[in-house]
Order: sequence, then structure tokens, then C-alpha cells
Amino acid sequence: MRPVPTDTEAWNAYLAEGNARQARKRVSADVILRDRAGRVLAVNPTYKEGWDLPGGMAEANESPDTAAVRELREELGLEITIHRLLVVDWVAPHGPWDDQIAFIFDAGTLSPARVARVCPHDDELSEAVFLPVPEVADRLQIRQRNRLNAAVRAIADGGTRYLRDGIEAW
Repeated sequence: MRPVPTDTEAWNAYLAEGNARQARKRVSADVILRDRAGRVLAVNPTYKEGWDLPGGMAEANESPDTAAVRELREELGLEITIHRLLVVDWVAPHGPWDDQIAFIFDAGTLSPARVARVCPHDDELSEAVFLPVPEVADRLQIRQRNRLNAAVRAIADGGTRYLRDGIEAW
């Protein structure tokens, strides 16, 4: 028998049981960070093949924007401000991984002095470079390339893009 909401302890236990059975989603949060020439920061992770945008995986109960800020602080020593959401991408299960929600945020433009100091701050990255968008796209795997291109369009038109597995849904 389901408890009534006025029995706070029983009600919370009932809700916790339902919460434990619901699906959990992995969440990634990357950023588009530019220099004054419009080049985009790309990073070369040591733990996987290919390049990526800066950012990473959210921790349990961490918001995507907070995860992006934390990841840039940990991996690049950068304190950034998130300006707005550019892309949300639902990523289908693949390989050993369940599905995921991937976010890309606009983190604005760095001054030349800050750009000059950008370098990896931990062993998760071997390189961090600012490149023209086409060169970044060439270094990314197809799903990330599609996200980057959608983010660039969102920056240009002020919109936000929703993708399903790297493809714009509408």
C-alpha cells in the first residue's frame, strides 16, 4: 500500500524507492572558448583517441554548467564564466556505454594574455591549442564534429540546438 504524503518518513522512503529504479543518464559538459581571432580551443585527451572540446563528465548531482566550469579549472587552470547554452545532444547507447546527454556551452572569448597561458594542468590532457573551426572539426570524431558545427551555428544566430546522436532533431 502506498503511503500518504502526510506521513513524511514513509512518503520519502516510497519516493526514494521509485527514484532508485529510474534511469540514470551520464552527462557531459563541454565549452566553446575562443580567442580574439575567433579560433576555438581544442584539447587532446590522454585517455581516449582523438581530440575534443574542453570540458568533461559531470559528477553525481552536479549541474552541467558547474561540471564544465570545474573541468576547465582542473584540466586547464582556467576560471571561466558560462554565457549560455548552445547545444544539447542525446547520445544513443554505444559500445559499453549507456545513453548520455551532452551539453555545449558558450564560454566567450579570452584575452590574448589568458590565451598565452592556456596549457594542460593535469595528466588528462596532452595538448591544448586554439585553432580555426575547420581545423578543430577535422580533429574531432563525427559526433563531436556535428556538435561543434551546431554550436557554431547557434553562436551565429543566437539560438540553441537540440541534437539526437549528433544530428539536429529539428
